[in-house]
Amino acid sequence: MSEPTTPLTYSVTSRVSPFAPRGAVTDETQKDDGATCPVSTFPAAGVMPVVAADSPVSRVREPGLMATLDRPAPARTGVRGILGSLGIRISPGRAEQAKRDADQRLILDEEIIRQATWTRAISILVANSKGGVGKTPVALMLAGTLASVRGGSVCVLEVSDDPGALNFRAEGSPNLGLGELVSAVSTVFTAGQLAGYTAPQTSFASVIGSVGIRPPLTRTDVVAVSAVIDSFYAIRVMDSGNQSSSCAFEGAVETADALVIPVLNSGDAVFEALALLERLRKEGGQSAGLADRAIILRLTDGRPEHPQVMERLDRILAGAGVAQVFSVPYDAHIAERGQLTLGRLDPATYRVFAAAAATIVSSVRVLM
Repeated sequence: MSEPTTPLTYSVTSRVSPFAPRGAVTDETQKDDGATCPVSTFPAAGVMPVVAADSPVSRVREPGLMATLDRPAPARTGVRGILGSLGIRISPGRAEQAKRDADQRLILDEEIIRQATWTRAISILVANSKGGVGKTPVALMLAGTLASVRGGSVCVLEVSDDPGALNFRAEGSPNLGLGELVSAVSTVFTAGQLAGYTAPQTSFASVIGSVGIRPPLTRTDVVAVSAVIDSFYAIRVMDSGNQSSSCAFEGAVETADALVIPVLNSGDAVFEALALLERLRKEGGQSAGLADRAIILRLTDGRPEHPQVMERLDRILAGAGVAQVFSVPYDAHIAERGQLTLGRLDPATYRVFAAAAATIVSSVRVLM
């Protein structure tokens, strides 16, 4: 097992639309409602971010200075903002600065997602043997985030043994789906043919789930369908079932480059996640590599969370050798258990998915 590392948490509160221009200043973004971004000191050492003209960090040349200096733009919200409007230059308060840092972190995360390239298609497996922990919402929203930033070329594939909830939680009502594609996979040679088995999303992702009863998936089915998808999409996100010992799951692991494990803040969900990691590490090779690079997304579903339980889960995850842990705040849209649309996520939720997606594409890029 890898040497235990302290999990990295990412949790923010914001009111910025995920589809608004990043760094833009609007009446909505000027609310001094606070934000926290305990990921790292911002910006990271050695990183020179690309700064937009209206970014919270501006380059100001003072009269008489020989060099251009970086310094925070003056406060724009609250009492400090009022003083600034009167000509009194004052730095932003902690809440406003934290929000600016979170905004800038989102700009950098989206840049990482947008600019990542590979010499072949890559795939992300979303898995946990525990049911009801949010695998399908995570697969859809993670794929949606990647697709919305990159402009498409992302496909979500159901790889559960039996029909799952992917088609139900996705947008649209396609006539054909995974079962039909498995039967016709050897005859699909063009992007147009493959599109007939997908459900296009407003995020620009495509979904291939089950539209009805189908035979159980086999390892061969998963590998064959994945090969066709990888011919026409740059990124494949796989929504798995609850049987990590199944042949379909074996095929998913075989074709995966990254592993994402959703958990709720409960002991059973976390223990199932750790059991999966342990089993993959024992298998060695490709499976062990996925486990060592795995990230965990901790979702909050609105149920009471006892502080002592949360503290114990923190300790367990810290000693599990998990690469990173991202905390997803409660999101009413996900909790509705209906069709999911990326644009309806709370901005704080979107920020976490963007941070997780940036981490994933960065880790996969290192493998190429």
